[in-house]
Amino acid sequence: MKKIIVQKFGGTSVGSPERIKAVADICKKTIQREACELVVVVSAMGHTTDELCELMSQITQSPVPREYDMLLSSGEQVSTSLLSMALSSVGLDGHSMLGWQAGIKTSGVHRKAKIENVDTSYISSILSKGKIPVVAGFQGYAENKEVTTLGRSGSDTSAVALAVALGAERCDIYTDVDAVHTTDPRIVKNTGSLKLITYDEMLELASLGARVLHPRSVEIARNYNMPMRVRSSWKPENEGTLVVKNIDGRNETMIEGQKSVRGVALDKKHARLSILGVPDEPGIAYKIFGQLASKGISIDIIIQCASQDGIAELDFTVDLDDADKAQTELEKIAKEINAQSTILDKSIVKVSAVGAGMIDQPGVAAKMFKALADKKINIHMISTSEIRISCIVDEKDGELAVQTIHDAFNLDTVTE
Repeated sequence: MKKIIVQKFGGTSVGSPERIKAVADICKKTIQREACELVVVVSAMGHTTDELCELMSQITQSPVPREYDMLLSSGEQVSTSLLSMALSSVGLDGHSMLGWQAGIKTSGVHRKAKIENVDTSYISSILSKGKIPVVAGFQGYAENKEVTTLGRSGSDTSAVALAVALGAERCDIYTDVDAVHTTDPRIVKNTGSLKLITYDEMLELASLGARVLHPRSVEIARNYNMPMRVRSSWKPENEGTLVVKNIDGRNETMIEGQKSVRGVALDKKHARLSILGVPDEPGIAYKIFGQLASKGISIDIIIQCASQDGIAELDFTVDLDDADKAQTELEKIAKEINAQSTILDKSIVKVSAVGAGMIDQPGVAAKMFKALADKKINIHMISTSEIRISCIVDEKDGELAVQTIHDAFNLDTVTE
């Protein structure tokens, strides 16, 4: 039995007939080089999804979730059929299929469905005939046979889930960058590139604003130890970045000589909320955050200022898209608990330094804070994990903060 490789091509990689033909060539060369069976997952062409959303907005601002999924899932159908035709033109036998045909079973939540399991029987039957399944990413089907979508960038998640279900050797994610860089090349000109990165590091970077891989795809890969490789469809000869559990077989937290910080991320989709004059009593924090959670609002960083005369202040951050909703709920809560007032600040961003090596290297936070202080960048909030330090700063200072941290840790020299 030949090994299986799953390849995923994003919207820019299949953005034109020329690009689709180039993808077909990549597929052919992969089969020749790897002597493997191939499963391909594709996104909608270029800006198709945005164009469909724009078309939808001309009809309604409040689409029925079911119809939203039916509309947006149509974009990938075009990509799968065109790529299958392109594969035929280079002597391969492509077989296009939608998410439900590929057996991608999801929860019944429209627009943000979760993959529950994958029935690979149909894909396996296609592979056994020597054909290449070309699967529409971003979509699946629920128990009631309804079409569901996985949320934006869901094709990454589709690809990794299929790779796991098929027992693939790895999952290659082809995009418009040649590797995982130490930060966004649009912000910092001289970025380093990483040949290897751990799941935990990649998951932190992805969830903190780095847009190379979707966090859900990395989480699935980590949970099932599925190697991922980030590659460029424009430079397919480059090996890109391999995402794995360990680097060189060693524990990822104990890599001798590894830089303490290996990546910097900027997340602009944050807002800060404050509730002032909060009674410092047991159960108050639960009342505030429990009520916000009941409305589907996720909280990121939380800081409680020291109580004075039984009165405290709570500051926390939420996703920018939830900011107004959170502010409305917080005002209701403030009245219920007799707090003084609330404040909403949308002019903030989150800057984060990530690296598995920082666990055993003291002084990383101090070095980062000093670099920011030298540039007169004020830090409003701080959050940490074993491999991450995040700071909330003013929006106007966001890109400068990224450049400053990148320079402080000499990440332009990273080619690890």
